[in-house]
Amino acid sequence: IVPGAKNQKVFFGNSGTESVECAMKLARYHTRRPRYIAFTGAFHGRTFGALSLTGSKAIQRKYFAPLLPDVTHVPYAYCYRCPMHLSFPSCDIACAHYIEDSLFKKTVPPEEVAAIFLEPIQGEGGYIVPPKGFIPLLRKICDRYGILLVDDEVQAGMGRTGRMFAIEHYGTKADIYCIAKGIASGLPLGVCAARSGIMNWPPGSHASTFGGNPVACAAALKTIELLEHGIIDNARKLGAIAMDYLRDLYSKYEFIGDVRGKGLMIGVELVADRKSKKPVKDRRDALIYESFKNGLLMLGAGDTAVRFIPPLVLNESELHIGMTIFARVLKKVFKA
Repeated sequence: IVPGAKNQKVFFGNSGTESVECAMKLARYHTRRPRYIAFTGAFHGRTFGALSLTGSKAIQRKYFAPLLPDVTHVPYAYCYRCPMHLSFPSCDIACAHYIEDSLFKKTVPPEEVAAIFLEPIQGEGGYIVPPKGFIPLLRKICDRYGILLVDDEVQAGMGRTGRMFAIEHYGTKADIYCIAKGIASGLPLGVCAARSGIMNWPPGSHASTFGGNPVACAAALKTIELLEHGIIDNARKLGAIAMDYLRDLYSKYEFIGDVRGKGLMIGVELVADRKSKKPVKDRRDALIYESFKNGLLMLGAGDTAVRFIPPLVLNESELHIGMTIFARVLKKVFKA
């Protein structure tokens, strides 16, 4: 089911972080190179390798140093708060060009880089949707220097964005895919998939005692069947309706700075006002708590955003109830 699935091999683990650890080892094994590139704001897991790639919250790394030394973080395409203080599209996606124009010329020899790890939509970092040309440009950079592109679909994959995998929105393929969370509808299963020419290590190079247990695999097969027979379409349809609700709120309230997303993976960034874009973490957290008290379970994302990531079997009536609660609580918290 992964893009470019011909001649793929798959490693089964139990979680997303296991999938990422597998991808890290595989990238080094295949390329014989030591270094990795990841993005500021990224979340790839909490085991030592995956945590070394993670850059979403300092508390996740606090007191765990030293982590892997050969990981370099670069700016993600966070256009609403551009880390390079530019504007899209006049920026020409400078954040991606930075890798080649600055990093490779000054600090990181490209021939030492095994892989670039990418979330096609950043999850923990704020539900950040990159512009259309960002991922294809990363693909070109990888191809130019023999670097593997690793697509972490743990949160964005399995129909969440209205496509089986979020990277499909960008017309690009990765070399290695990390998949978990929704793949087995709640049972523990993680997947690392790659072309057979890449995943060509011998038995014993990598393993997991409980990886690929038959109950979780059976759940995954049924999940895929359901996704392919209507649930992905449902995510796309209800995601469009949800965006209409949220854009209507955006038109009314200056404290909604940005509404972004694909399918049923939507982020709403909350600010003091649109001119300053000042984060309002305390109010965001109060909104989450008040929503919970009113029957709507939400999570934060990034410094000042909330995420909408409902079950893909959501129906329109349930969506309306959730959005009604959100609108009511939003007004209460921000007008207080």
